Amino acid sequence: MKKILLMAVAAMMATASAQAQSGYEDTKHEIGVSYGALSNTSWLSIGDGLGSAVVSFGAVRYDDGRFFGPLSVEYFYHLSPVVGLGGIATFARETKDMYFVNDKCGEAKNTFITVMPAAKFNWLRMKHFGLYSKVAAGLTIASKKEDYTKGGNDLSKTEAGFNFQVSALGIEAGAERIRAFIELGVGEQGVTLAGLRVKF
Repeated sequence: MKKILLMAVAAMMATASAQAQSGYEDTKHEIGVSYGALSNTSWLSIGDGLGSAVVSFGAVRYDDGRFFGPLSVEYFYHLSPVVGLGGIATFARETKDMYFVNDKCGEAKNTFITVMPAAKFNWLRMKHFGLYSKVAAGLTIASKKEDYTKGGNDLSKTEAGFNFQVSALGIEAGAERIRAFIELGVGEQGVTLAGLRVKF
Protein backbone atom coordinates (compact mmCIF):
# COMPACT_ATOMS: atom_id res chain seq x y z
CA MET A 1 0.00 0.00 0.00
CA LYS A 2 2.82 2.40 0.89
CA LYS A 3 4.58 1.62 -2.40
CA ILE A 4 1.43 2.34 -4.38
CA LEU A 5 0.92 5.65 -2.54
CA LEU A 6 4.55 6.69 -3.11
CA MET A 7 4.31 5.78 -6.79
CA ALA A 8 1.10 7.80 -7.16
CA VAL A 9 2.67 10.86 -5.50
CA ALA A 10 5.78 10.55 -7.68
CA ALA A 11 3.61 10.30 -10.81
CA MET A 12 1.63 13.40 -9.80
CA MET A 13 4.80 15.40 -9.16
CA ALA A 14 6.29 14.30 -12.50
CA THR A 15 3.08 15.27 -14.31
CA ALA A 16 3.00 18.64 -12.56
CA SER A 17 6.60 19.32 -13.51
CA ALA A 18 6.09 18.32 -17.13
CA GLN A 19 2.89 20.32 -17.50
CA ALA A 20 4.37 23.36 -15.79
CA GLN A 21 7.21 23.61 -18.29
CA SER A 22 4.78 24.24 -21.16
CA GLY A 23 2.81 27.18 -19.75
CA TYR A 24 4.52 28.42 -16.64
CA GLU A 25 6.22 31.47 -18.15
CA ASP A 26 2.85 32.85 -19.26
CA THR A 27 1.08 32.57 -15.88
CA LYS A 28 3.35 33.62 -13.05
CA HIS A 29 0.70 35.92 -11.54
CA GLU A 30 -2.76 35.08 -10.27
CA ILE A 31 -5.56 37.02 -8.59
CA GLY A 32 -8.53 35.30 -6.95
CA VAL A 33 -11.81 36.37 -5.35
CA SER A 34 -13.75 33.96 -3.11
CA TYR A 35 -16.53 33.65 -0.58
CA GLY A 36 -16.31 31.20 2.32
CA ALA A 37 -18.29 29.63 5.13
CA LEU A 38 -17.51 28.81 8.78
CA SER A 39 -14.53 31.14 9.17
CA ASN A 40 -12.62 31.68 12.41
CA THR A 41 -14.37 35.00 13.09
CA SER A 42 -17.81 33.52 12.45
CA TRP A 43 -17.13 30.90 15.13
CA LEU A 44 -15.73 33.45 17.58
CA SER A 45 -18.63 35.85 17.00
CA ILE A 46 -21.27 33.40 18.18
CA GLY A 47 -22.69 34.86 21.39
CA ASP A 48 -20.09 37.64 21.45
CA GLY A 49 -20.99 41.16 22.54
CA LEU A 50 -18.97 44.04 23.90
CA GLY A 51 -19.73 42.72 27.34
CA SER A 52 -20.39 46.10 28.96
CA ALA A 53 -23.84 47.05 27.70
CA VAL A 54 -26.28 47.93 30.49
CA VAL A 55 -29.63 49.65 29.98
CA SER A 56 -31.82 50.81 32.84
CA PHE A 57 -30.06 48.61 35.40
CA GLY A 58 -30.38 45.50 33.27
CA ALA A 59 -28.21 43.55 30.84
CA VAL A 60 -28.72 43.67 27.10
CA ARG A 61 -29.17 40.43 25.17
CA TYR A 62 -28.17 39.86 21.54
CA ASP A 63 -30.37 38.09 19.02
CA ASP A 64 -31.12 37.76 15.29
CA GLY A 65 -27.46 37.58 14.28
CA ARG A 66 -26.54 37.94 10.58
CA PHE A 67 -23.06 37.13 9.33
CA PHE A 68 -21.62 38.19 5.95
CA GLY A 69 -18.35 36.76 4.73
CA PRO A 70 -15.63 36.03 4.60
CA LEU A 71 -15.15 37.74 1.25
CA SER A 72 -11.52 37.31 0.19
CA VAL A 73 -9.13 38.72 -2.38
CA GLU A 74 -5.77 37.03 -2.89
CA TYR A 75 -2.68 37.46 -5.05
CA PHE A 76 0.18 35.04 -5.73
CA TYR A 77 3.42 35.36 -7.66
CA HIS A 78 4.94 32.02 -8.69
CA LEU A 79 8.62 31.71 -7.93
CA SER A 80 8.55 28.26 -9.54
CA PRO A 81 5.92 25.93 -11.02
CA VAL A 82 5.27 24.55 -7.53
CA VAL A 83 5.69 27.49 -5.11
CA GLY A 84 3.79 30.77 -5.13
CA LEU A 85 4.08 33.60 -2.58
CA GLY A 86 1.60 36.38 -2.01
CA GLY A 87 -1.07 37.67 0.31
CA ILE A 88 -4.74 37.38 1.27
CA ALA A 89 -7.16 40.08 2.48
CA THR A 90 -10.57 39.17 3.91
CA PHE A 91 -13.65 41.10 5.00
CA ALA A 92 -16.45 39.87 7.25
CA ARG A 93 -19.24 41.54 9.20
CA GLU A 94 -21.69 40.41 11.85
CA THR A 95 -24.84 42.34 12.72
CA LYS A 96 -27.02 41.60 15.77
CA ASP A 97 -30.12 43.20 17.23
CA MET A 98 -29.91 44.24 20.88
CA TYR A 99 -32.85 43.76 23.25
CA PHE A 100 -33.63 44.92 26.77
CA VAL A 101 -36.28 42.57 28.10
CA ASN A 102 -38.42 42.16 24.94
CA ASP A 103 -37.87 45.60 23.42
CA LYS A 104 -35.33 46.20 20.70
CA CYS A 105 -32.97 48.92 21.90
CA GLY A 106 -30.27 49.04 19.22
CA GLU A 107 -27.92 47.20 16.91
CA ALA A 108 -24.43 45.74 17.32
CA LYS A 109 -21.98 45.51 14.41
CA ASN A 110 -18.69 43.63 14.37
CA THR A 111 -16.42 44.21 11.36
CA PHE A 112 -13.38 42.01 10.72
CA ILE A 113 -10.57 42.90 8.31
CA THR A 114 -7.73 40.40 7.97
CA VAL A 115 -4.42 40.65 6.10
CA MET A 116 -2.19 37.56 5.78
CA PRO A 117 1.03 36.77 3.89
CA ALA A 118 0.49 33.43 2.17
CA ALA A 119 2.14 30.57 0.29
CA LYS A 120 0.58 28.28 -2.29
CA PHE A 121 1.92 24.86 -3.32
CA ASN A 122 0.80 23.47 -6.69
CA TRP A 123 0.80 19.68 -6.66
CA LEU A 124 -0.71 19.42 -10.14
CA ARG A 125 -0.56 22.32 -12.58
CA MET A 126 -2.15 21.49 -15.92
CA LYS A 127 -3.56 23.64 -18.70
CA HIS A 128 -7.18 23.37 -17.54
CA PHE A 129 -6.96 21.75 -14.10
CA GLY A 130 -4.92 22.02 -10.93
CA LEU A 131 -4.54 20.70 -7.38
CA TYR A 132 -2.89 22.72 -4.64
CA SER A 133 -2.56 23.49 -0.92
CA LYS A 134 -2.30 26.89 0.74
CA VAL A 135 -1.13 28.32 4.09
CA ALA A 136 -1.41 31.86 5.44
CA ALA A 137 -1.02 33.67 8.76
CA GLY A 138 -1.50 37.30 9.73
CA LEU A 139 -3.53 39.85 11.66
CA THR A 140 -7.25 40.54 12.10
CA ILE A 141 -8.53 43.98 13.08
CA ALA A 142 -11.94 43.69 14.75
CA SER A 143 -14.06 46.84 15.07
CA LYS A 144 -17.02 46.40 17.40
CA LYS A 145 -19.83 48.96 17.75
CA GLU A 146 -23.12 49.15 19.62
CA ASP A 147 -25.60 51.80 18.48
CA TYR A 148 -28.57 52.43 20.76
CA THR A 149 -31.93 53.74 19.61
CA LYS A 150 -33.03 54.14 23.22
CA GLY A 151 -31.86 53.67 26.78
CA GLY A 152 -28.09 53.40 26.43
CA ASN A 153 -24.81 54.99 25.46
CA ASP A 154 -23.19 54.05 22.15
CA LEU A 155 -20.08 51.92 22.59
CA SER A 156 -17.16 51.07 20.31
CA LYS A 157 -13.77 49.41 20.53
CA THR A 158 -11.12 47.97 18.23
CA GLU A 159 -9.06 44.85 18.84
CA ALA A 160 -6.30 43.08 16.93
CA GLY A 161 -5.37 39.42 16.97
CA PHE A 162 -3.62 36.58 15.17
CA ASN A 163 -5.44 34.72 12.42
CA PHE A 164 -4.63 32.08 9.80
CA GLN A 165 -5.82 29.93 6.91
CA VAL A 166 -4.78 26.38 6.05
CA SER A 167 -6.38 24.93 2.91
CA ALA A 168 -5.37 21.28 2.73
CA LEU A 169 -6.99 20.69 -0.66
CA GLY A 170 -7.66 23.18 -3.43
CA ILE A 171 -9.16 22.23 -6.80
CA GLU A 172 -9.25 24.59 -9.78
CA ALA A 173 -10.67 24.00 -13.25
CA GLY A 174 -11.63 25.95 -16.33
CA ALA A 175 -9.85 27.86 -19.07
CA GLU A 176 -6.10 28.30 -19.13
CA ARG A 177 -6.26 31.79 -17.60
CA ILE A 178 -9.69 31.99 -15.90
CA ARG A 179 -10.71 29.23 -13.51
CA ALA A 180 -13.24 28.41 -10.85
CA PHE A 181 -11.86 26.95 -7.62
CA ILE A 182 -12.97 25.37 -4.38
CA GLU A 183 -10.94 24.77 -1.22
CA LEU A 184 -11.36 22.67 1.92
CA GLY A 185 -9.49 23.65 5.06
CA VAL A 186 -9.77 25.74 8.19
CA GLY A 187 -9.18 29.38 9.04
CA GLU A 188 -10.34 32.90 8.27
CA GLN A 189 -11.30 32.16 4.66
CA GLY A 190 -13.52 29.34 5.87
CA VAL A 191 -13.79 25.58 6.19
CA THR A 192 -14.94 25.66 2.59
CA LEU A 193 -14.66 28.46 0.03
CA ALA A 194 -15.28 28.94 -3.66
CA GLY A 195 -14.42 31.59 -6.20
CA LEU A 196 -12.84 32.65 -9.47
CA ARG A 197 -9.15 33.04 -10.30
CA VAL A 198 -7.41 34.90 -13.15
CA LYS A 199 -3.87 33.90 -14.20
CA PHE A 200 -1.59 36.11 -16.28
